[in-house]
Amino acid sequence: MLPIEVSKYDQKIVLEALHNCIAHQDYARNGRIVVTEQPDRLIFENEGGFFEGQPNEYIEGNKTPRRYRNSFLAQAMAELNMIDTMGYGIHEIYQGQARRYLPLPDYDLRDPAVVKLTIYGGLVDPAYSRLLIQKTDLPLADVLALDRVQKKLPIPDDIVARLKRMKLIEGRRPNYYVSAAVAEATASKADYIRTRAQDDEFYAKLLIDYLKQFGQANRADINKLLIGKLSDALDEMQKYNKISSLLTKLRRRGVIVNTGSDTASCWKLVSETVNKEGSEEK
Repeated sequence: MLPIEVSKYDQKIVLEALHNCIAHQDYARNGRIVVTEQPDRLIFENEGGFFEGQPNEYIEGNKTPRRYRNSFLAQAMAELNMIDTMGYGIHEIYQGQARRYLPLPDYDLRDPAVVKLTIYGGLVDPAYSRLLIQKTDLPLADVLALDRVQKKLPIPDDIVARLKRMKLIEGRRPNYYVSAAVAEATASKADYIRTRAQDDEFYAKLLIDYLKQFGQANRADINKLLIGKLSDALDEMQKYNKISSLLTKLRRRGVIVNTGSDTASCWKLVSETVNKEGSEEK
């Protein structure tokens, strides 16, 4: 892949965000519009709650506001081409960030008296940006979902299913990652290998080799051996359950046996146990 250089911030996007703050500020609160620059993002804050609807209603450009908090100010700014009265401003901010292969903006409305907008000037997950470079025809709805994946935010099950069918993500809830096909195309193979689940036989061989070398292992030994090698897409409980399932499978196949108890396990190879008992009988 060729490197693609973009400016840290797009002037049009920054002005659109700032003009929205000016047009929709609740001036009765006697507050200030605050713009804070951090190393990788700009944060815009204005007084007053989001006035007409919710931000996500405007992202895809399908909603037109019916009224404004400061109607005369908004009309004057529209005549000077400072804001868009049709409700496309937020849509253009999101589209602009996607075209620049950067994370999409975030609205924070946790304080009902303040609107806070974050615009990113740096990467959150390089694989996301490489994906947008590789797949320039993705609809904005899918880019929005992938942006939530990179930020470790939840996405609806139906969207998860669609992205998996498109082979854009894989993993288990809530840990989704860029899929193998995209990793290949976007040079993030190392990330994929770290998150891909290996075949159970791979883990079984590690355990068998360990028991051949050391003769026995308790559950703590086995956890130490395998947990670090399991997929990063699994959380700690899922990793623990995966190891339990592997031990059960090998026990039922007659490969290993627990010579201890449920609370103080001592796992050994069945072949080694049989050989030892046969030698003692002789």
